[in-house]
Amino acid sequence: MQNEKVIYDDGDHKCIVFSFDNEEVEESFLAVNQYLIIQKNSAILIDPGSQSTYDEVYDAVCRYIDIDNLKYIFYSHQDPDVAGSIGKWSVSCAAQQIVSKQWIRFMSHYGLMNFNRVIPLEDKGAKIHFGEDYLHFIPAHFLHSPGNFSLYDSRSKILFSGDIGTSITSYYGAKSQDVTFGEIRESLEGFHKRYMAGNRFCKVWVQKVKEHDVHTMAPQHGSLLSGEEYDNFLAWFKDLECGGDLMESIY
Repeated sequence: MQNEKVIYDDGDHKCIVFSFDNEEVEESFLAVNQYLIIQKNSAILIDPGSQSTYDEVYDAVCRYIDIDNLKYIFYSHQDPDVAGSIGKWSVSCAAQQIVSKQWIRFMSHYGLMNFNRVIPLEDKGAKIHFGEDYLHFIPAHFLHSPGNFSLYDSRSKILFSGDIGTSITSYYGAKSQDVTFGEIRESLEGFHKRYMAGNRFCKVWVQKVKEHDVHTMAPQHGSLLSGEEYDNFLAWFKDLECGGDLMESIY
């Protein structure tokens, strides 16, 4: 089942979330949020997903823009639910592919053979113009991937946080900004304690994103958090013991 929602629209700039769930295999299927940002005649697709959802995502994108106007595709990290379809996107459109330099060679295992349109992100990130505004690729290394980035859209003030903020339940679609941190805290804890490398990395990321005026955090899995609920998440995440902090309990 596909869920689709416009989460920002000011007439010239629009952000859409696509979520793909499968109720028939809800215990083994990990639902994923894909995001599309459009400003006038240019667009960027964020974390397009695996080969299994490629056709649905492609059709969804084409409902909003001509595929020739897809300027960038951004992959926050290397996981198959993020980048598994990169080989297909590389031949179906002319978009430039943006991914951490740490994972460039890894992409060949997903079928990417032409690297001429790949933009490798340096570890400290980058800021690029997007129409009248900018996109900022913010380092999020070891949260949970060693080469990982969040993306801030200066126009919508949405932080596309990748796996940071993921809430895992058996079946869901992307929910609106009305969800509270308290409602999803339990489903946040298990994932973040296991998949984030350690509190030191959490603190640095929180420090970096606080440099931006964020209205909404949009993760790759689960619900969006806005306003005070986003602030509550940051306060919790900044002090979270995870990964290497819990070494004795893991081993």
